[in-house]
Amino acid sequence: MGIRIWPRSHCRRCGVVLGEALAPGPCGSCLRRPPPFQWNEALFRYDGPVREAILQWKLGGHPAAIHWLLDAAGGHIREVLGPKDLLLPIPMPLARMRRMGQHHAADLARWLARRGGCGWDWRILRRLGSQPRQSELSGRERRRNLRGAFDLDWRAWDALHQKPARIWLVDDIQTTGATMREAARIAAGLGLPLGVLSLARA
Repeated sequence: MGIRIWPRSHCRRCGVVLGEALAPGPCGSCLRRPPPFQWNEALFRYDGPVREAILQWKLGGHPAAIHWLLDAAGGHIREVLGPKDLLLPIPMPLARMRRMGQHHAADLARWLARRGGCGWDWRILRRLGSQPRQSELSGRERRRNLRGAFDLDWRAWDALHQKPARIWLVDDIQTTGATMREAARIAAGLGLPLGVLSLARA
């Protein structure tokens, strides 16, 4: 199995794959229950070499393949992001970040911002408490696990020299979308157009 990009024929609101005649949507699910963001973009499918690259990065500390993937997706990144956008990484629980010594979503946001020519800030969206890993839970458990997990740091927001035109929430992998939805529900309080962007989607 080779590297597979996320299909460009998808619902722009939630990212689900659609037939070319139906894209860019919105899909039926978004018409019935719109998510708290306006755009959902993913660069790759989470399988094959992309999955291996992400695991090497997250578990082994080797990001070389991630940089190769981001360079390969550079054209699409520049299509999605604009110079007045601001990327906010999805924060992980502080205890886990200290244990791992890395904030993968923040690193990804920084790398995407450099390629997309926009800004990023890790301080504005905060994680509260210490929740179990989402990968260990079912879909319903994931939604319950994240209630009250995020907040905004208004001092960090007020300290920005220039307010952005759009906000993008950034994470490495999107599976059920529960994390993105809960974080977006909080980030919507900033009052700006909001999108979510992931390196890969399952």
